[in-house]
Amino acid sequence: MIQRKQTIYLLLALAALIVCLCLPIGKLTSNAMQGAEVAVYNIGLYTSTGLDAHPVLFTDIVVVATLSFINIFLYNKRKLQMKICVVNIVLCLVWYAYYAFMALSMFKGIGSFSMSFAVCLPLVAMILLILARAGIKADEELIRSMSRIR
Repeated sequence: MIQRKQTIYLLLALAALIVCLCLPIGKLTSNAMQGAEVAVYNIGLYTSTGLDAHPVLFTDIVVVATLSFINIFLYNKRKLQMKICVVNIVLCLVWYAYYAFMALSMFKGIGSFSMSFAVCLPLVAMILLILARAGIKADEELIRSMSRIR
């Protein structure tokens, strides 16, 4: 299981998603209070008064991370693994779509928004998921060719 390259890709994608959950994904500087900065995380906005929850991004990343973790142990079901990889890629795209919606629409009247480094981590996870899917597909083709030889 661990010797397969797609397992390594899935583990790296999982690590990138977990790091993205822990790091801030942006910074919001308020227009009303000069110099007041609010950290934007996947779970919501951390202000001085507490947490203003926006759990859509958090839920999306948790679902992708969970499916990636489960996908590692489905090494005998390669077709299902490929489908889960595609679902994960689509969910990462949904994360970016909602992030863009938040940055361009929700925070527009509040103040200026700047992105953080952690925004690129779901893209890294998407690339790793594409590589994992390609490796799974190659394994499936190898198994089929070995079955034809017999």
